[in-house]
Amino acid sequence: MTKNKSLFPFILITSLFFLWGFAHNLDPILIPHLKKSFTLTTVEATLVDSAVFIAYFLMALPAGFIMKKYGYKTGIITGLLVFACGSFLFIPAANTQQYAFFLVALFIIACGLTILETAANPYASSLGDPATSIQRLNFAQSFNGLATTLAPVIGARIILTKGYTPAQLSVMTEEGRKLALAAEASSVKMPYFILGSVLVFIAILFAFTRLPRIQNHEGHAASKNIFHALKHRHLAWGVAAQFFYVGAQVCVFSLFILYATKSAGVTEVKAADYLGVCGFAFLIGRFIGTFLMRYYSSASLLAAYAGINIFLCIVAILGHGMLTVYTVVCICFFMSIMFPTIFALGIKDLKADTEFGSSLIIMSIVGGAVLPRIFGYISDRTGNIQYGYVVPLLCFAVVAFFGFKGHRVKVKPEGLPVSAIL
Repeated sequence: MTKNKSLFPFILITSLFFLWGFAHNLDPILIPHLKKSFTLTTVEATLVDSAVFIAYFLMALPAGFIMKKYGYKTGIITGLLVFACGSFLFIPAANTQQYAFFLVALFIIACGLTILETAANPYASSLGDPATSIQRLNFAQSFNGLATTLAPVIGARIILTKGYTPAQLSVMTEEGRKLALAAEASSVKMPYFILGSVLVFIAILFAFTRLPRIQNHEGHAASKNIFHALKHRHLAWGVAAQFFYVGAQVCVFSLFILYATKSAGVTEVKAADYLGVCGFAFLIGRFIGTFLMRYYSSASLLAAYAGINIFLCIVAILGHGMLTVYTVVCICFFMSIMFPTIFALGIKDLKADTEFGSSLIIMSIVGGAVLPRIFGYISDRTGNIQYGYVVPLLCFAVVAFFGFKGHRVKVKPEGLPVSAIL
């Protein structure tokens, strides 16, 4: 931080990255848990991701308007309270035993996350020296990686360990099976109640903290509208790259337990432990990537990491046994810098268009709702979940292009169609 007064606000903002990372990385635990409790196909189970990431598409623009009209602080507090409401809804969802109720609760949580991410990413990037904005955002996102490590390990031991085996369920009466599965589903209540309570406390803390005001448009005319922001060619490519990157990340993390139990034959709890290893690799990758950006351009590093992941996806498709698990761990390491780097490169030099540009990139997170469904469809149709990794492979190809060429700052002339920026 260039000034001491920015340090505590930066710490608070960084805590948000951990909180939404923890919430997101309980989803891979929920998917096998709800798949079993409601006897779902893989495609049906991926509705968990759809409910979460559709919210990003629907709420990103309203979030941008909140930030532009009321400021980052109001946006952050609003996001925390909406996030908390969704967490508390897990209690009645478990009581009613309705899959749709769980999806509604997840959708509301994601609405809160959308507001938080729309505010926190550009705020962390802007809170200090502009020359180190990408490193600063990667550092803050490292705590998202810490949550990625902890959430699966903690969540599995709270949510998955109380389950019944298929053999036990098969000998039960229909009524007994329903009661057993209802008891399993209720295991989500305590972790989400605790999460909601923590969020309310953090919101109160933000309410009584003075945050530095960030100006992104000094000397520049106010942004006209969301489409005006798209005159920036690199923003348009950033939106595309983030759509495919988030789709790849959700495929890898959310479907990891289903993938590992099939490709390597490990148990669900053991797979959850390896998912924690994936999160740790993701965390270490963030720190190492942030360090390497001192010596290499962030765009070059992004392109190189994406290229490596294209090769690793081929191994994930064709490999056997524990090799597949270790390969996905490596994919997670090389995914680590992608979200914050794409985000920072995408909003670079947007000035008055920063809030709308941030909203557009957050909207593109809807890739996490679309692409895992395709992954699940390929898995169900072929009977082999490994073939689903063709989806992340294609996603990383788009990210590689953005790092190689698409990130270059270029503004289209006024009056030129938006399609011309591509």
